[in-house]
Amino acid sequence: MRHGKKFNHLGRKSAHRKAMLSNMANSLIEHKRIETTVAKAKALQQFVEPIITKAKRDTTHSRRNVFRYLKNKYAVTTLFEEVANKIGERQGGYTRIIKTGFRLGDNAELAMIELVDYNEIYGTEENKATKKKRSRRSSTKKYDAEVVAEETTEVKAESAEDTTAEVVEEKVEEPKAESIDNTESSEDENAEENK
Repeated sequence: MRHGKKFNHLGRKSAHRKAMLSNMANSLIEHKRIETTVAKAKALQQFVEPIITKAKRDTTHSRRNVFRYLKNKYAVTTLFEEVANKIGERQGGYTRIIKTGFRLGDNAELAMIELVDYNEIYGTEENKATKKKRSRRSSTKKYDAEVVAEETTEVKAESAEDTTAEVVEEKVEEPKAESIDNTESSEDENAEENK
């Protein structure tokens, strides 16, 4: 029976699963981003985040504990020197899973797992500038006030456009009326002269 066994076994025995997760963690630390299936990415996320947390404290004990999982001295060195310095202030959530579609052969759902602080695609300074920290109560009042202000400025702008449009139409119509009167009067004069 498998009562109480809640983690994903990934269709492998425990030794194979541990070796696979160790290799994937090494690749993630080395390349900062890897592509795999969603199930493996979720398992890797649970495997690697505690390891990164241990890497925040650069002691011999924590290095030995991390080496016990990764089994690669180059990955451990990269983790402690490069990655831990970059994520030192972050409290958790060091990785991100982005679903990318389905694999052609077996239609498995694919995902990209990456270290959050190493993204080059999005999250640049432009996006950071647009982020605003809002609370629920104050944001709705401010938002309502902003919406009302925007609507009133739009209404004022529309009414100003309408009045300018009417003035332009009137100016355009006046010369036409005079030209029609002139043509009618010239036709009347021509008719009188012909008689």
